[in-house]
Amino acid sequence: MDTGTSGAKAASTHRRAIRAAQLSTLGLLLTSLVQGVLVFFTGSTALLADTLHNLLDCLTGAVLWLVYHLERRPPDRRLTYGWGRAEDLAGLLILLIIIATAASSAWVAYLRLRHPQPLPLVWAVAAAGLIGFLGNELVARYRLRVGREIKSAALIADGYHARADGWTSLAVLAGALGVRAGFPLADPLAAFVISLAILHIAYEAGRSVILRVLDGVETEIIERIQAAARSVPGIESVNEVRARWLGRQIVAEINVGVAPDISVTAGHQLAVQVEQVICARNAEVARVIVHVDPADEPGERFHRPAAPGSG
Repeated sequence: MDTGTSGAKAASTHRRAIRAAQLSTLGLLLTSLVQGVLVFFTGSTALLADTLHNLLDCLTGAVLWLVYHLERRPPDRRLTYGWGRAEDLAGLLILLIIIATAASSAWVAYLRLRHPQPLPLVWAVAAAGLIGFLGNELVARYRLRVGREIKSAALIADGYHARADGWTSLAVLAGALGVRAGFPLADPLAAFVISLAILHIAYEAGRSVILRVLDGVETEIIERIQAAARSVPGIESVNEVRARWLGRQIVAEINVGVAPDISVTAGHQLAVQVEQVICARNAEVARVIVHVDPADEPGERFHRPAAPGSG
């Protein structure tokens, strides 16, 4: 694989990640400021919860921005694979923040149910809910689109977070309309709905983040790696394949079987070809460690020491 082309592509992806974090954080901050002003005048519990969620979403965007900068640091003697796993930690932090905001909004709603308060300027609350939904949905679509294109699980999770906040803004709107219709408990009940919506989004967003933290990889990626290795002339078998995400890139290990009578130089050349073909056909794969085995003793089972007394 052309390392210059690969490096340029990685740099372009990195710039897109930083830009996505910057623009989406700015958009949510503006949305939160508008809602915060309306919270001051209306005293709406549901609107307060929604505004807090948007502010925390700004925090997660700032965390991603920091992580994307850290990923630019080169590997060192302790972090020999570099800083790519920092993005996975950021994804976990986002999940914890989502769960914490759900718990906080539920607690505020509980307090307001026990101590009801009047809700002035109902139509202002409804307008703020609509503003919150539009702002969050725009940010969510942007984060999800860029996150899927650059293979960033953390950015995708943050996109789901923004979408959850958009749904909660709709709950704010529903609560305000309920109060207007003569049901004063609609406002705190809407805050409870917010909590449930956020927990559901945490489940949806958390699956891919936790999979990556556990070094899991989508099965179709493994199949593509195997197919690419088998296509190289001189490769007689493809055996163990392991892969894991490091941020937005994959590192893989693969055992291939070759004719047992070829030279070390020829085996090395085949290993280089296998890595080049795998990386060329799989844009997310950044590096492949290729272990060359004789075809009559393929796979890792032949590398293990013999049990005592065997043979």
